[in-house]
Amino acid sequence: MIQKFVEANYEIVDFDQFADIYVINTCTVTNISDRKSRQMLRRAKDLNEAALVVAVGCYAQVAKEDLEQIEEIDLILGTNEKKDIVNYVEKCFGNNEKKIELDDVLHNPDYSDFGAVSYTEKTRAVIKVQDGCDRFCSYCIIPYARGRVRSRKPESIVTEVTKIAKQGIKEIVITGIHIASYGKDFQKEYSLIDLLEELNKIDGIKRIRLGSIEPLLISEEFVNRLIKLNKVCHHFHLSLQSGCTETLKRMNRRYTAEEFEEVVKRLRKAYDNVILTTDIIVGFPGETEEEFEETYRLLNNVKFYKMHIFKYSVRKGTKAAEMKNQISGEIKEARSKKLLELSDKNEKEYLQTYVGKNVQVLFEEEAEGYYKGHTENYIMVSAKSGTDLSNKLKPVHIEGTEGLELIGAVNEM
Repeated sequence: MIQKFVEANYEIVDFDQFADIYVINTCTVTNISDRKSRQMLRRAKDLNEAALVVAVGCYAQVAKEDLEQIEEIDLILGTNEKKDIVNYVEKCFGNNEKKIELDDVLHNPDYSDFGAVSYTEKTRAVIKVQDGCDRFCSYCIIPYARGRVRSRKPESIVTEVTKIAKQGIKEIVITGIHIASYGKDFQKEYSLIDLLEELNKIDGIKRIRLGSIEPLLISEEFVNRLIKLNKVCHHFHLSLQSGCTETLKRMNRRYTAEEFEEVVKRLRKAYDNVILTTDIIVGFPGETEEEFEETYRLLNNVKFYKMHIFKYSVRKGTKAAEMKNQISGEIKEARSKKLLELSDKNEKEYLQTYVGKNVQVLFEEEAEGYYKGHTENYIMVSAKSGTDLSNKLKPVHIEGTEGLELIGAVNEM
């Protein structure tokens, strides 16, 4: 959206500065994100009472009635309207009536291709390959906010990645709302692994990293094809959510705890240095102490490198919000703390196994004489160097750890 405004000759300023237009790209993944979105929308008028305040994105898509009550908002746009935001804003100038433009995302089969890539630092590009989700997990509002699965055409993705490779970008991250579903909406059979095989051929790209993926994507066939792709990073973020099969059923996740463990075994058999990370929800409605302990046992056995722990948040409009046996905040807090302690322990122990080893690091930035970058399995490494290592892939000998980073010396040979 920033790019669209820049192309239309608008000047971009920080949110806290005086501006004629304030655009708040809202999130609705939890009630907390809803609240933060509302707070930001109200703040905008404090900065300039005469400004045009625009609410756009997921919360705007699913909570039109809520936002209509906020008098500070002038324009409400949904998720599909982002690509035309400048046109909507210019039409809205001078109007005294609140304007609302919301597409029916659940019945829109088209992928909105911005034709642009989001850069995160100078060495990495984030490539969005699909939007929407058809899974309808019982705790999740996202399908209602982002619609059904819509996949970006592979030719468009290959063209864009080829272009950014020529600009010197060495690493790409493949993202989307549910990338495991990539291609399922195409008439011709085509899936994520087909796309990865195409991207692996592009000269100049050294690393391909996958965003969060659903465990069931990791079939024997998928792994057998994946291990042949030398550029795919050995880091997989598997969205588990719970290690208890009964809890997973209530969540409407479509795998069991046992199936998940088989996926882990499959990946560890295929890659010697694979790193696995995950998401976990604690305090889901009906989660008993015994169910939580099942989750803890699985997590303790799998030994993820890192776990992102979320306390279940009631989300209006989802099936889970209507479930009985909602869990108290105190219990959620205690369970969250226990899993965070396990995550920290696993991470520190794993880092120690790298001391004395050699790794390949793609360096990204410099701070106080140290260059920082990531290994192919996404561990942060710091190394001192008198030469500029930015966007360079170098072998590094790991000498120790500091906090949650590896410290090493660059092998210039």
